[in-house]
Amino acid sequence: MKNDKKLTDMLYWAALAGLIFWFAYSKGWILANFVSVDAQTAVVMIESDDNVTLLDVRTLPEYKEGHLRGATLIPLQQLDSRIDTLAEKKNTKILVYCESGNRSVAASRILEKHGFTPVNVKGGIQALKSAGAEIIRQ
Repeated sequence: MKNDKKLTDMLYWAALAGLIFWFAYSKGWILANFVSVDAQTAVVMIESDDNVTLLDVRTLPEYKEGHLRGATLIPLQQLDSRIDTLAEKKNTKILVYCESGNRSVAASRILEKHGFTPVNVKGGIQALKSAGAEIIRQ
């Protein structure tokens, strides 16, 4: 009976550790070979850095609700298969954003895997709006 309790405790702690690891990984806090910036820094980059490409990885309906001027839309689900459309941007920093900052982490991992230089925007377009970024509707 005591061994069953020990095994249950071990499984509980292993599952909890796995959950914490997954959460930190999905947020880009660990094992990330790309930079993440806050929305204020992203706005400054947009306004002052000519070597930045804007990539929106949300869905088309989200994009139409409002996006950054000049942003290219490639939904996260299509990014791996459409990566060649960004080939000419390989020598630029790619500022990646989504709605709240979760999908952009996954997109940044894909871009990095293909040799791009992603810059993830923490907080996504929600944070960009709050930081005063120019948002246009289509």
